[in-house]
Amino acid sequence: MAKKKNKEEMTFWEHLEELRWHILRSVVAIMLFTILAFFGREILFDDILLGPSTPEFIVNRWLCQLAELIKSPGLCMDQLNIKIINITLSGQFMVHMYMSLMFGVVMAFPYILWEIWRFVKPALLPVEQANSRGAVLVATILFYVGVLFSYFLIVPLTINFLGTYQVSAAVENTIALRSYINTVISLSFAVGIVFELPIVVFFLTRIGVLSPSIMKKGRRIALVIILGVAALITPADIFSMIMVAIPLYVLYELSIGISKRVYRRKQKSLSE
Repeated sequence: MAKKKNKEEMTFWEHLEELRWHILRSVVAIMLFTILAFFGREILFDDILLGPSTPEFIVNRWLCQLAELIKSPGLCMDQLNIKIINITLSGQFMVHMYMSLMFGVVMAFPYILWEIWRFVKPALLPVEQANSRGAVLVATILFYVGVLFSYFLIVPLTINFLGTYQVSAAVENTIALRSYINTVISLSFAVGIVFELPIVVFFLTRIGVLSPSIMKKGRRIALVIILGVAALITPADIFSMIMVAIPLYVLYELSIGISKRVYRRKQKSLSE
């Protein structure tokens, strides 16, 4: 039996056909998790999505205990009284469908990365394949760490700040369901992507676009950006801002270390 053609020997249409199957398998994985989320509506909404908007949320209770300990009342969220409403006839059903799909994408993310890796891998040199070993696992871990960090810290702080902010006591906050859901999802997903920074730095250093010296010179700019982001998404409390900024800056320093290691390896291989 003839061996299957290598990707470098395949025609454009054969590449396209193989890509189609990778996409199809990824879509199937997303749909399976989407169906699971659709039938787990109570857990998805009551426990996961709406949880950060209540004083009973585990992180909100911990922050109140911490606020009492360090005498920083701005951290405590025991006065949350956010009213979430639906203003369109099909609104709740459409949000249910949308959130089920988003849950499917988030849960299938490792498999999607693996399918992308399977498609790209044959085009890489053996050395590049060896250097990239474990990239899917590391990228998956970083993504989920970012999502959890956002969900358990940034999301509650943001909901507390924006949900209770008033320009006047005469104006009551009544938040649309879709607005609330979009805030939770966009924050969680965006921070999950931001936590992929070490992987991006790894590959950019490998191809020569980035170097440790460039990242070191950009420390001040990175710190200003991180502090600005932290100030925007936290309440008017310096401690809350620091709690968010420190992990993001640690991630940047970790990326510098990764860049150094990759750069040294690259220079060593060139000298040999």
